[in-house]
Amino acid sequence: MNINPLRDHLEKTVDFEKVRALTELKLFVAATNVHTGRIKVFEGPELTADHVTASTCLPYLFQAVEIDGVPYWDGGFMGNPALFPLFYKTACPDIVIVQINPVERDATPRSAADIQDRLNEITFSGALLGEMRAIDFVNRLIDSGKLSRDEYIRPFVPRIDGGCCLEPFSASSKLDATWSLISKLHRFGREAAKQWLDETYDSIGREGTLDLRMAYSGPAQK
Repeated sequence: MNINPLRDHLEKTVDFEKVRALTELKLFVAATNVHTGRIKVFEGPELTADHVTASTCLPYLFQAVEIDGVPYWDGGFMGNPALFPLFYKTACPDIVIVQINPVERDATPRSAADIQDRLNEITFSGALLGEMRAIDFVNRLIDSGKLSRDEYIRPFVPRIDGGCCLEPFSASSKLDATWSLISKLHRFGREAAKQWLDETYDSIGREGTLDLRMAYSGPAQK
């Protein structure tokens, strides 16, 4: 049985014709090609419910979503999120990261369930860590004059971070769709976004507010 409630819900609630016709905003949706292991980024003019469903398809819960005969799984395996389309296809100086998975956890998992949760977090954070290190490397080359600012974009990458509010929630909590949890996370998100705006709004488009090397590589890598 190939049942995916998300696809049915999307088809009922989202007008994909309007999404495909949208020109004011660029929309990118990533999925992982099951055969090649590579990331595939779909863009606004081609998007359907299948593309969005593919981007969220966890293989231990749902069958792969086929698009043009190619099976896809969740894009988070190879890009969570994929940042490179924002460099290649936009001219925005800022890329705002909304950090919903803790990069670090102090506790050592002991039970099988806790170990699996932490493995999932590490797996889904790996692609982001790699891209952030690459951005930091290129930014440092630009700052040192080894790469020309006329030829290379030097992006600012601020981050809205849930911080300690998200610590109590394990990776498996993402499967909890109860209204009480959704409402709580919504409140945490609004509070984190307001704090970020209050502290960094004047810096948007002008300077970076996050030390990428410290945030995503750690002091031992400096």
